[in-house]
Amino acid sequence: MEGINVLASIRKNIENHVGDKVTLKANGGRRKVFVNKGIIEKAYPSIFVIRLESDTQRKVTYSYSDVLTKTVQLVFSV
Repeated sequence: MEGINVLASIRKNIENHVGDKVTLKANGGRRKVFVNKGIIEKAYPSIFVIRLESDTQRKVTYSYSDVLTKTVQLVFSV
């Protein structure tokens, strides 16, 4: 039951930062870590979309459980 509350708080936090710049640190598997900068574009009920700055056409999607399991780490820019 607590897992649902944690996911809801992660979702609410990301929804509050839609349109903000973030630094994205994603685990690519096999000791690969990808670090990119982007903007949180949209937040849906189960996923969120980040548009990468390096390539304006590229968008990546992650689930809120990826943030919970630390597969994806977001650092919000001020």
